[in-house]
Amino acid sequence: MISGGFFRGSGRVLAGLLAGAVFSFAVLADTEQVQYSPNFKGTDINEFINIVGMNLKKTIIVDPQVRGRINVRSYEMLNEEQYYQFFLNVLEVYSFAVVEMESGILKVVRNKDAKTSNIPVVGDDDPGYGDEMVTRVVQVRNVSVRELAPLLRQFSNQAGGGHVVNYDPSNVIMMTGPAAVVNRIVDIIQRVDKAGDQELEILKLEFASAGEIVRILESIYKSQGRAEQPDFLIPKIVADERTNSVIVSGELQARQRVIELARRLDAELKTSGNTRVYYLKYAKAEELVPVLKGVSESIVAEVQGGAGTAAAQGGRRTQSSGREISIEAHADSNSLVVTAQPDMMRSLEDVIRQLDIRRAQVLVEAIIVEVFEGDGTDFGVQWINANAGGTNFSSGNTIPIIGVAAGAVQASQITRGTEQTVANPSGGSTTTRTPDSNRDYSGLATALQGLNGALLGFVQGDWAALLQAVRTSTNSNVLATPHITTMDNQEAFFLVGQEVPVITGSTTGANNTNPFQQVQRQEVGIKLKVTPQINEGNAVQLTIEQEVSSIGGATAVDITINKREIKTTVMTDDGATVVLGGLIDEDVQESESKVPLLGDIPLLGHLFKSTSVTKQKRNLMVFIKATIVREGSAISGISKAKYNHIRAEQLLRDEQGIRLMPNTKQVVLPEWDDSLVLPPTFDRFMEEQQQQPAEQQPATGTRD
Repeated sequence: MISGGFFRGSGRVLAGLLAGAVFSFAVLADTEQVQYSPNFKGTDINEFINIVGMNLKKTIIVDPQVRGRINVRSYEMLNEEQYYQFFLNVLEVYSFAVVEMESGILKVVRNKDAKTSNIPVVGDDDPGYGDEMVTRVVQVRNVSVRELAPLLRQFSNQAGGGHVVNYDPSNVIMMTGPAAVVNRIVDIIQRVDKAGDQELEILKLEFASAGEIVRILESIYKSQGRAEQPDFLIPKIVADERTNSVIVSGELQARQRVIELARRLDAELKTSGNTRVYYLKYAKAEELVPVLKGVSESIVAEVQGGAGTAAAQGGRRTQSSGREISIEAHADSNSLVVTAQPDMMRSLEDVIRQLDIRRAQVLVEAIIVEVFEGDGTDFGVQWINANAGGTNFSSGNTIPIIGVAAGAVQASQITRGTEQTVANPSGGSTTTRTPDSNRDYSGLATALQGLNGALLGFVQGDWAALLQAVRTSTNSNVLATPHITTMDNQEAFFLVGQEVPVITGSTTGANNTNPFQQVQRQEVGIKLKVTPQINEGNAVQLTIEQEVSSIGGATAVDITINKREIKTTVMTDDGATVVLGGLIDEDVQESESKVPLLGDIPLLGHLFKSTSVTKQKRNLMVFIKATIVREGSAISGISKAKYNHIRAEQLLRDEQGIRLMPNTKQVVLPEWDDSLVLPPTFDRFMEEQQQQPAEQQPATGTRD
């Protein structure tokens, strides 16, 4: 072994060596491997980095924040690989780290800055070792990384170069730090990430119902505060109704406790007193009786058929085949009274439990929009001569000039009064005078009562002319937003309108006296009838009948009713809006009355004709939105939103006040109160009683 300095002819290096760095190296003839014996005392860390870089023939970039002096000594010879690890160990002790770039250049930075640098990502093939900085991603398969990551951070210097984060969607953990620390954390993960004993066990019941047993077992675990136990200690219990079996999954001891309890509950009932009362929660007892009787008859027929086959083969007859089954409903308590053998009782109980469920509701929101536009134009010129001749039109809104002229003539005539003298018996005479009669305007009023628009008349000698022009415009917008909440497969009906009397027949007595009319009330307005059916999933089938009707006017016989109706069946998703269709009615009419030949003359022809143009357009659109409501809290939230909407409208009206009555307060709904809740069910009440401490429960005892 040769003792001395490992020099490259640099004065700077010489100064560093004289400051306290002494190296010994040996050159082995067979391997030509250089060994180092580093010894640094009070050496500047930058000089230490330069010496190591020169010995390892590495280009090293030093961060300006790397400062300080080191004291370290090795009492054994180190090869090149050990010497590099020694270099990393010294820097890690002094809170610095080395980041190796792809080009082979080394960067010396602070520990806390290293994790944001270009650290290589390693795997199981090349995990790295020692204090070299690495990043590693580990897939966790059996435990949750959200719960595991906080524990792993205890083994990593988070304030320095260590970093442990979890990504929940992929259930992976990402780590950054020295390779030795990262590999240690990976080893911990592999030891913790073990699949528990989650085997399945199936217990086939003989007497009890699987659904009822599972309900009892789940109630027991709920009352024991299962939320405080680890997940792997909580067994999962499922009932298989088809085979009347209980399936248990979980840790071995938890499975054994559940199975042992289920076996104890699976005891045969006594043959006497096989009568049970089932209190229903949601279904109606009267409606379930026919269903249960049909099910029981089918089961009895099946059992009798199987018993006959078994008897023919030397088997024994089933006990249920010779027993009567009684199913009665008690309407006052909404309960069922069932008398049957244990096996039949279990079958009927399963049917009852599956039918006695909370039925979903459907909130149907409809938007009915009807837009009507009508425009009309009338223009006409009429004239007349006192000696005969003229034009007369009566189409559209035009008033005939003959009627106006006749009324004017009648109004212009005044009847003079007469005088009558009567002799008195006593002598003399009395003269009586009849006053002049007033002008009669009734004919003129009758002629002008249909006037619409502007009317201009001219009279010159024996000639009279009448010019009439009118422009009409009608716009209407009807908007209705009916909301209906109904049960699944239950029809709901909504009507906003009035009942209009319609004559359906009439009779008269002898000599047309004492007439009698038959009148029927007909609903007119906005009607909506809907029957929802919830399919498997979130689809809703809606059978819809929608009608918008109004009174059109009176006829010689009765009244006319305008009616727009839609009948359809649609399929929509939960919460989706579907348009049922639009009924569009557009009518354009143009009528013209004119004198032949004269009415065709350009410009002058307008003096001999009357024109009327009308245009009407009606558009009806119906939008339906169905929302499935499965929970009581959901319908409460919807009701609260509608309640607050109406209350806001009332508050706005109260704020605006009433004209001419500014100090009058309007009625406003009170604020929504969520504290009004229903009392708990019987099962929930029993669970709460079991969860109470023993000292809080009422004391019970017996009297002698």
